[in-house]
Amino acid sequence: MSAFAVGESGFLLDGRPVRLLSGALHYFRVHEDQWGHRLAMLRAMGLNCVETYVPWNLHEPRPGVFRDVGAVGRFLDAVRGAGLWAIVRPGPYICAEWENGGLPVWLTGEPGTRARTRDERYLRHVRNWFQRLLPEIVPRQIDRGGPVVMVQVENEYGSYGSDTGHLEELAGVLRAEGVTAALCTSDGPEDHMLTAGSLPGVLATVNFGSHARVAFETLRRHRPGGPLMCMEFWCGWFDHWSGEHAVRDPAEAAEALREILECGASVNLYMAHGGTSFGGWAGANRGGGELHEGPLEPDVTSYDYDAPVDEYGRPTEKFWRFREVLAAYRPGPLPDPPSRPAALAAPAGAELTGWAPPADVLEALGGPETAGPVPPTFEELGITRGLVRYTVDVPGPRRPYPLTVRGLRDLAVVYVDGERAGVLTEAEPRLEEPVAGPARVELWVESLGRVNYGPRLGEAKGVTGGVLHERQYLHGVRARGLDLDAFADGVDAVPFGPVPGDGAPGLYRGTVTVRGAGDARLELPGGTRGFVWINGFNLGRYWAVGPQRSLYVPGPVLREGENEVWLLELDGGTPDGPAPRLVPV
Repeated sequence: MSAFAVGESGFLLDGRPVRLLSGALHYFRVHEDQWGHRLAMLRAMGLNCVETYVPWNLHEPRPGVFRDVGAVGRFLDAVRGAGLWAIVRPGPYICAEWENGGLPVWLTGEPGTRARTRDERYLRHVRNWFQRLLPEIVPRQIDRGGPVVMVQVENEYGSYGSDTGHLEELAGVLRAEGVTAALCTSDGPEDHMLTAGSLPGVLATVNFGSHARVAFETLRRHRPGGPLMCMEFWCGWFDHWSGEHAVRDPAEAAEALREILECGASVNLYMAHGGTSFGGWAGANRGGGELHEGPLEPDVTSYDYDAPVDEYGRPTEKFWRFREVLAAYRPGPLPDPPSRPAALAAPAGAELTGWAPPADVLEALGGPETAGPVPPTFEELGITRGLVRYTVDVPGPRRPYPLTVRGLRDLAVVYVDGERAGVLTEAEPRLEEPVAGPARVELWVESLGRVNYGPRLGEAKGVTGGVLHERQYLHGVRARGLDLDAFADGVDAVPFGPVPGDGAPGLYRGTVTVRGAGDARLELPGGTRGFVWINGFNLGRYWAVGPQRSLYVPGPVLREGENEVWLLELDGGTPDGPAPRLVPV
């Protein structure tokens, strides 16, 4: 057993000074069979610690219904086996460019509940969750022979609110449930963020990408003593659909890392290895400057982050430059990087043999249809990730008038009397062509990812305002949702027919035959926007707008011989239809 402590001038392990050289690696963004390889890559880079968030919404999809919480404990066991320490950031809010910042939608959509405050309804849910989660962490703390040296309280709270009593409540729950490891907070190096986001007696850390000395000077104004630590050294960045791919010069990033270490500080590389937001769990941000109130900017599926270990687990130039910097702060020679996981031996094209239109998929896998005077939100229908079909009738006879969807989040493919009439977005919510009555209008509304940061956290999805014909609300709305989790039990209930020759939207089914299974990319020429599963594993969202052009397929997902492929095309591809193919990485 070892004792880890926060000293007046630094961290102490069994009374001896120690520096945390940590790297972020999210267990939920890496296939479990590849945890060992990625952890070995972090050790080879010169790190002695790994940091991970825990996404509440992944593990408690419905109140009191838990899903593989044991993954947290298994990951921490793998960390210990790799000879690393661990920093755990359980939230309950995590950001992480993850759907809803990790908060369950059943919680943020609950009427009257105020997330990230002392609201008792919120805290009751948090206590119940922590009582289930913390038994995976508490026995694996360093004073019990495990790797966990530090646990974070909330996440960047000073960027969101000022209810420090809420942070005190969370810290109290962690302690009451057996957390004896050092507690910490993390915030931007701004006075107002540190004032609202830190707690007396709890280590305060700061997050930044450059200018370490300036950031630590700000921290020292608030904490004259104690260890200096950058909990998130942003050595890369994330991408948005329709945006540019973010890159950071490796030499410049290495010098920024060197400056942190020259200050005598500990560091956590964010990200050391980003991985992939499988399963449609990528979140979204709001643009428009510092207030984060602007247009929705959905995050891409890849979480490569321009990290030193790329999405496929390969060392980049940034890896080698960081290794050179970190080697000076580690005793003895660093281990060599592990061998790369096997790559797919040869390209393989998928053969699509069946197709079902969206209405048939909804009938087979969707939830019950509801009817009411106004459109229900995704949250009211219990839809986390997926889409909802809204149906409303335009009375008649009446002349053509503009049709507008108020409060649309995020994207709707519109049909009038069965004919496609256009695609609406939050920014362009009105159909180009007026609609005459009587008519039947269908809105297939898709969530592109819930906001993970800023004041719009927890906002509802779907039609949150109403459907207007001219200035008149159309009432009598029928709604039915299709959640991505509905695919977990397979698609045998879907009535598949022949594949159409026009690339129509719907669910495609087929196979891909593999010889020499291993890591691969799935290319999707002919596809526009949707999701792909291989052998039931959801690879995430694809979208022709880029910048991401393919989806990562972890080698353990594939098997020798025939592999099943499902492709849910939501917009309609090229006339020849989607043509998925596997390519070696």
